[in-house]
Amino acid sequence: MKRVYFFCSVIFLMSGVIFLSMAQNFARPNDWKKIRKEVFVQMGASGFLGDLGGLDKVGTDYSPVDYDFQITRTAMGVGYKYKLQQWLNVVTTFNWLIVKGDDKLTKEPFRNERNLNFKSNIFELAARIEFAYFANRVTNRYSIKKTFSRRMKGIQTEWVGFIGIGGFYYNPKGLDKKGQWVPLRPLHTEGQGLPGGPKQYSNFSICIPMGIGVNMYIKRQWTIGLELNWRKTFTDYIDDVSTVYYDPGKLAAAYGPKSAEMADPSLGNIPGFSKPDAAGNPAQRGDSKQKDSYFSIQLKGGYVFKYKRSRSRLRSKF
Repeated sequence: MKRVYFFCSVIFLMSGVIFLSMAQNFARPNDWKKIRKEVFVQMGASGFLGDLGGLDKVGTDYSPVDYDFQITRTAMGVGYKYKLQQWLNVVTTFNWLIVKGDDKLTKEPFRNERNLNFKSNIFELAARIEFAYFANRVTNRYSIKKTFSRRMKGIQTEWVGFIGIGGFYYNPKGLDKKGQWVPLRPLHTEGQGLPGGPKQYSNFSICIPMGIGVNMYIKRQWTIGLELNWRKTFTDYIDDVSTVYYDPGKLAAAYGPKSAEMADPSLGNIPGFSKPDAAGNPAQRGDSKQKDSYFSIQLKGGYVFKYKRSRSRLRSKF
């Protein structure tokens, strides 16, 4: 949570500095209204930070430092942007992302021994506010025929920092011994619903998207851009891993042998790895103190709706 608070503070501080130091970056005060409405599509890469996988070391819990680029997958989406002010945008987005994690990809002994894996589609609907700063690139500076106002229509660059709120659907699946992807939630792999087990988790959760981006307006008609978007979530079950190992016999009796198989596919190289200790305390399967997160880096392309100027009517004096 300290990292989340720090990240939010940086975004708001940056936005405040931009707002206080921002001068008019358009030829006319209301020129920003000509790029007020925009629709866009985006595509890029997605990543996951949670219990599974990671680099070949321990102690970097859920940190970008622990990210393994082998699990990078696809992200794409659509969105709509409306400028409330020159420096303030409201954006709604719908994103489809694929996230993945796999203990086989790490050489850290205990993670590798655990041998858990997952993949999931994430369908996300979110709204956010963007704090924007414009930097204009003036073209045809020495043109006599074109006015300064017309030259400013060439290329405009918009830098943004944003934060918002959204909801998403996920459905983790694991790869079984036969090489088939099996939905994990119905298997109750940590004893959800059984005595001493946690409550069953939902397929839906809330996220807080936050990040930075840059957009280039080309002749105020088209845009291209790049966006880095990190999501803080309030669930630890995107990868179906959170707490401790549950008794495999009880899992098999309640939910079938597939439940016990997917709950503990450990390799057997470390004796007693997934068994309770001498005091009867169950072995750790995940880290319930940290919530899962995911992120995306996406290229954007957009279309700006034409500005319709209101016409004033001439009134007769007679």
